[in-house]
Amino acid sequence: MQWNQVLSDAGLSDREVNAVMVLSTKSSLKASELAKELGTTRLDAYNSLERLQSIGLVKTIADRPMRFSCPPIHDAVSHLINIRSEQLQKIESGFETLKSSSPSQDQPHDEEKTDLTNPKFAVLKERTHIMNKIDKMASEASQALTLVLGKFGILHLCRGTALGSVNDAAERGIRVRVLAQLDRRTIRFFSQLHDAVEIRHTKDLEAQGAIMDSRETIQYLNMEENPVGRGKNDAALIVESEPFGVSQSNLVDSIWDDAIPFAAASKRFTEDRIVDPLKVTLEGGSFLDRFREVLEIEEDLPEEDTPFNPDAFLASSGEVNKARRKLSAGGVEEMSSFGINLADILRQVGTRIGEELAFSLRTIEGDIEFLNEMMDWWEHAGLGELSYGIDPEFHIKAMLVEESESSKSLPLHALDGGIIEGALTARYQGTNGVNVRRDEDPDGSLIYTLDMIE
Repeated sequence: MQWNQVLSDAGLSDREVNAVMVLSTKSSLKASELAKELGTTRLDAYNSLERLQSIGLVKTIADRPMRFSCPPIHDAVSHLINIRSEQLQKIESGFETLKSSSPSQDQPHDEEKTDLTNPKFAVLKERTHIMNKIDKMASEASQALTLVLGKFGILHLCRGTALGSVNDAAERGIRVRVLAQLDRRTIRFFSQLHDAVEIRHTKDLEAQGAIMDSRETIQYLNMEENPVGRGKNDAALIVESEPFGVSQSNLVDSIWDDAIPFAAASKRFTEDRIVDPLKVTLEGGSFLDRFREVLEIEEDLPEEDTPFNPDAFLASSGEVNKARRKLSAGGVEEMSSFGINLADILRQVGTRIGEELAFSLRTIEGDIEFLNEMMDWWEHAGLGELSYGIDPEFHIKAMLVEESESSKSLPLHALDGGIIEGALTARYQGTNGVNVRRDEDPDGSLIYTLDMIE
């Protein structure tokens, strides 16, 4: 049996077989050079290259003009065995026979064949081929593997052999991270991942892909709308480039830091509770400058090293300590000196409480029923008066009461307003063309208007 026969048994056409036989012995070729080697037209060469790219056998080097490369013949056949499961026995038998009788040294290779400095890319089509590539990446990872699974990617992972390779990678010490968008319908599938796999939830990323050792990247270009379909129309871009891999890793890292650990995020679906970490935003500006002002440090910071003066050091430290003692005796109002606005913080805390309230009432379908239930809860908690009207637009009016005019008291009215804002925003914002607007009424109350976006 010859190599071209094995390639043909794997499902390649005669022209594709000839292209692989030529490319597997070269570093890389332009389409015109391949056409010359094959004795065909450049259009025919492009057609063969497009087909071989779609199954992940040929990669493109980003150059002018583009150049194309293929792995050595042994690796090429291994790849085809993986994606032709229905012909696995036949291809594997021929491959093992040829491999044992023909050492790889018989196949000439240019010295440049091992040069990995040129970026390479290819387009894979069909979910089966893409998941086979992820399987291979997990098996070959030496440091780290990151999977971006979107909302339904965990289904695709668990339905093939890639899951086993991902778990094996985690077990052998590879750092495996999964960034996904949890969903009640798919959350149970995450239990199939190895305990060492780190999982986080984010609503900010619906894409799918993978990054291996910051040098090989998969980015989905198209996914079937049906998450349980066969993925015949799925397509993904494969990029072999360390600079590109590093940039993609940095992007994932920035999202990862803000994502929610699986244990906390999953409680939304397993315990019907929101226990995500609450991240509070403080006012901007230089906190170092504010700190210097509060501690009455008027001198500018030195631009270079200055001789140590014990007398000046002791004198300045006495002034700082005096200012600090005065600050510590002040109370909560002194926090504003550092740019920490308690009203803003309590409003953000209230917004989170409102989100949890809306989440607990999410099974109520009617809008009026939801609002009535929210108002009942508000009155039962003794937080004041709520009313709603339709003139000139549908709105909710809240009478927020200041418990004390003292600067030392907590601005709980901001907390109350945040609760309403959080509940309405979680229920309506961005859904069915609704926008929540917050305004202050001349009588001191807050009005939340539900704008219907046309």
